[in-house]
Amino acid sequence: MVKLCETLSRVLEIDYDYAYDRLTKTKSSEVTVKKQVKKEKINELLSYEFEGVYYSRDNTRLYPYNETLSQVIGFTSTDGKGQSGLELYYDKYLSGINGEILYETDIVGVEIDGGKASYIPATDGLNIKLTIDNEIQMLCEAAMSEAYEIHSAKSAQMLVIDPSSGAVRAMCMKPSFNLNEVPRDDLSLLSAKSRNNLVCDVYEPGSTFKILTAAANVEEYLNGNKSAFSPEHIFSSSRYRYIDGQRVKCWSNHENGKHANLNLQGGLNNSCNPIFVDIAMSLGKETMYKYINRFGYGSVTGIDFGGEAQGMILPVSAVQNVDLARIAFGQTIAVTGLQLASATAAAVNGGNYYTPYLVEEIYSDNGIIAEKISPRLKNRVISERASAIVSDMLEKVVAEGSGKQAYIDGARVAGKTGTAQKYENGVIAAGKYVASFVGYFPADNPKYLALVIIDEPKGEYYGSTVAAPYAKQVFEGIIKLKGI
Repeated sequence: MVKLCETLSRVLEIDYDYAYDRLTKTKSSEVTVKKQVKKEKINELLSYEFEGVYYSRDNTRLYPYNETLSQVIGFTSTDGKGQSGLELYYDKYLSGINGEILYETDIVGVEIDGGKASYIPATDGLNIKLTIDNEIQMLCEAAMSEAYEIHSAKSAQMLVIDPSSGAVRAMCMKPSFNLNEVPRDDLSLLSAKSRNNLVCDVYEPGSTFKILTAAANVEEYLNGNKSAFSPEHIFSSSRYRYIDGQRVKCWSNHENGKHANLNLQGGLNNSCNPIFVDIAMSLGKETMYKYINRFGYGSVTGIDFGGEAQGMILPVSAVQNVDLARIAFGQTIAVTGLQLASATAAAVNGGNYYTPYLVEEIYSDNGIIAEKISPRLKNRVISERASAIVSDMLEKVVAEGSGKQAYIDGARVAGKTGTAQKYENGVIAAGKYVASFVGYFPADNPKYLALVIIDEPKGEYYGSTVAAPYAKQVFEGIIKLKGI
């Protein structure tokens, strides 16, 4: 026994005491000492010809792209059972069905002498084809690796979807992990690195949420609502609004006439908080919440992925005026990155909200398609006319406003920047921000929409300077790759 345990320990690279305890203290007739052993190690062990030592064949996953899409694909147990991500969500299709041998028995289950045995062969698992465009995914991987390192960020995330269908073309989060080297021995590390933050976690979106407020105002104005402002209306240039005795301010100090004589377009270009406060207070909480619900905030998008967060919004009955004022520019509300990207897509694609999805086809090894997933229209959020007006405004934000660092000559890029302060224990966390940018192109017929979120960048922290350039980098890559 000692020699056997010494050999097992050396060849299989396991602890001697572990091997000894497994062989001497386990009462079952069969003991597994190690899984996923390479062939050369098996051959070396068998060369010693120990009685009672044998092996069984097993399968293992191979992920040729290592860290790419790690939080989306997810991982399996050592037995190949899906434990997270798409491996878990689609496990019933991927895993297949085990084979069986059936024996004839009597009424109480005793096998009949001379009875026939029937064999039911195993059924291979099916394959899934993702909506992911690998070329675009690689662009995002490179961009977010760069953002994560350069800005010494807590995390860097990027999502690219097709606004005309809801198909996810890329989903990237840094830091990540190698799917071929899952850190199973450190559960806290595994949980942190394998979590899909874009789907399962929420954040205060800041000024990217102003797209909803602008869209609500435009739609209500077109519908004849006297509480809505016309696109030409000039708002007060004061930096402050006083709501129920509380002061709500703009991020800018408004010195030297900054933010003076601004209409809605100017409000978006300069991301002026008080303008959106005016809109929300004029429309009222029932109307604002009508659009919050239409755009899918406060509920899951329905993506084919487990653990999706529904976001955090105050019940309409509990909303005070000062809450509504802050919601208008992306505070006092928490959303997922996927929610924001899907809502923005609906605002600019003609007003149609499509359910985002990651898998477009399930098929067998011989090419037979078991299921084809088509785009699903969930609802209409605004009219086509209102959508065109909003998109035109967002194109000007990139051409002449805060989104200039995402501008690409001739590509008609549109978008909105966001910079949100983070809160810890109910108070503002000094020096901690979330910089973001949501943009798309071409503005008149969106095919690629990207959301960039840089969490806690060091030094510079504005979405306009930290996040927008990476959207531009990826859009330029798409233009080159696709020959646009």
